[in-house]
Amino acid sequence: MRIAAKIAKWLAGLAIAVLIGLAAWLYFAPPAMIRVAAGYSAKIVCSNVFIAGRDAGEVLQADVQAPGHPILKLISVDVDDSTGTVSAGLFGLFGKGLAVDRTGFGCAAVPDGDLASAQVTDIAIQLPAELPDGIWPEGNRVEPSQHPRITEILDDPAMTGPGMRAVVVVKDGRIVGERYGAGFSAETPLLGWSIAKSVTAAIIGTLVKEDRLDVERARLFEAWAGDGRAAIKISDLMAMSSGLEFNEDYGDVTDVTRMLYLEPDMAAFAAAKPLADEVGKAFSYSSGTTVMLSRLWQEAAGDTEQALVWPREALFGPLGMTSAVMETDARGTFVGSSYMYATARDWARFGQFLLQDGIWSSAELLPPGFAAWMREPAPASNGEYGRGQVWLHGPVAGTAEGQDPDAGFDLPADAFWLLGHDGQSIAVAPSKRLVVVRLGLTPSKLGYKPQGMLEALAKAVE
Repeated sequence: MRIAAKIAKWLAGLAIAVLIGLAAWLYFAPPAMIRVAAGYSAKIVCSNVFIAGRDAGEVLQADVQAPGHPILKLISVDVDDSTGTVSAGLFGLFGKGLAVDRTGFGCAAVPDGDLASAQVTDIAIQLPAELPDGIWPEGNRVEPSQHPRITEILDDPAMTGPGMRAVVVVKDGRIVGERYGAGFSAETPLLGWSIAKSVTAAIIGTLVKEDRLDVERARLFEAWAGDGRAAIKISDLMAMSSGLEFNEDYGDVTDVTRMLYLEPDMAAFAAAKPLADEVGKAFSYSSGTTVMLSRLWQEAAGDTEQALVWPREALFGPLGMTSAVMETDARGTFVGSSYMYATARDWARFGQFLLQDGIWSSAELLPPGFAAWMREPAPASNGEYGRGQVWLHGPVAGTAEGQDPDAGFDLPADAFWLLGHDGQSIAVAPSKRLVVVRLGLTPSKLGYKPQGMLEALAKAVE
């Protein structure tokens, strides 16, 4: 019995030592997967609390944990309203995820903990002027269509899809119908994910118009001067044909998740990637290339302060997108690949702007033909992607490998798409004078395809 007691005591001591060692390891050197999970949780909660005004617990459960990796269910967050920070960790202790809100520039993940550097500017951001009391898009009043078929389509959950948070339909420049999910409204700013890439392309267009940027410029970064990357042009980046190595898989610790949640300077991380293919010859979708584009256009816009206010002054303000917030990383570069919030009506304004070929209220905000150039097929994309960060087909969810995602749908031949993670889409059909915004939380595994809603609406408004 004494021997058994000694063995039990020894085993208990060993177990305690192992647990202490494991806890120390997780605390001082957590695996990258835990750090990504914590950084992601802190960032998403921060933006939704401080930009969208949503409840932190609800965001953690519905937006982060329910649709995500199993490890996310073990993440806890703490919101400090007084400092505008959100911390997160495995069981609230491990992983050291941190995000901070900067008024006017949204939240940034701060993986190095350097909050001072993450405060990208001390300039006072002027709040956008309220829109006049007019009909959308000049104002925000909406007179929805009484067309019974439009009502039927928007009331059909199979059409709007699971997890729908907002749908806005624009015909002939007016909102003719909209729907909102429970807990969301016309005033709720919503994350567009990669729809932001198309906004970045338009921002570049505003600088091209001002002769501050040339899309055929090469020799983009000093570190590229001595190798084949010197041949990469801005147009190659915009067409996702840079040839640079970049893994866009969101299911693990990959280039994209490491960039978004473990790197304070995202553009520098992406620019350090080597060539994997010949420049301009291979299509490879990459959020890293769009973050590099943000760094390049910000340098072209002028000094730090000029660059930070450029989107609002050159694009969002003229379009009346008063809710729009494009977020920067912890070193002040706009995360133009992924992080922009706006109400569904403001996302619809941007879609309408592209439908009108970059003209708004008779003002040319983009160079003549630039919006049309954005949707020209990128040579290396096999007709799938435009030269200016837009898709030439709808989402691929539920599509068999090698099949056209639009197969089986009768869509307008000139339709193009702005697409984002988890079911964000803006469909633009110039021939039908139709824009359809659909935002929500709809993982691709659910197989929802908004092409069906576009097809039905295009026929209804003929």
